[in-house]
Amino acid sequence: MGILSIVSSGPGSTQQLTPAAMKAIASADVIIGNAFYLEMLEPLLKNKQVIRSSMGKEVDRAREAARLAADHNVAMVSGGDAGIYGMASIVLEMVEREFPSQKVIMLPGVTAATAAASRLGSPLSGDYVTLSLSDLLTPWEIIEKRLGLAAQMGTPIALYNPKSHGRPLNLAKALKIILTCRDPETPVGIVKNVFREGEETHITTLRELAENDDIVDMHSILIIGGEESRIWKEDDHVKGIITPRGYHRKYVY
Repeated sequence: MGILSIVSSGPGSTQQLTPAAMKAIASADVIIGNAFYLEMLEPLLKNKQVIRSSMGKEVDRAREAARLAADHNVAMVSGGDAGIYGMASIVLEMVEREFPSQKVIMLPGVTAATAAASRLGSPLSGDYVTLSLSDLLTPWEIIEKRLGLAAQMGTPIALYNPKSHGRPLNLAKALKIILTCRDPETPVGIVKNVFREGEETHITTLRELAENDDIVDMHSILIIGGEESRIWKEDDHVKGIITPRGYHRKYVY
């Protein structure tokens, strides 16, 4: 029996792959994944059997990876961290139901929230909430409930899948909910194509974003600041977002 490795590819650049992920790809006989993520790893896929799949084929992809792992070493590639809005859950469910004796190794990676945060300064210094605005698998009513509760917590919120052609209004609805509990001047960081070609970073406020969210697309991740988050400026130049962890309450500096 082969080994099925669930490989987290990070935000896209091979420089953000962990050494363990690179080793799993190098030792795999078969690489399977969404074509979008595999394209970014192309230099590592030479002399490999590569199976490219598309969005919406996650169940088929998971079943094929588990089936092939019966007698091959297989690397299932998933963007970001496979355990956070990635392929890990469906692959493990498939193994649990149809291939219970299959050996599986889960390899973590850099998820979009932490990748984006690194480009914005330090917006996620302590507690924070991660939510996806995609209602493809989660009913919008549940997303609304979670948004309301997250907004009340006062901690930063990382929003995945904020806007796409198929759900152009979800972000506007989400911001309306968050604004019921948050100061309109709360800082918001937007990072597009983080660690990929075409990367853009924008820092704005809840109020400004609610008035015009055109800069957000399906390749963006948003980080909405918490109650203590502030925009970091130097000589009127915006440098990032800082969310104090609490040292200022304990120490004088």
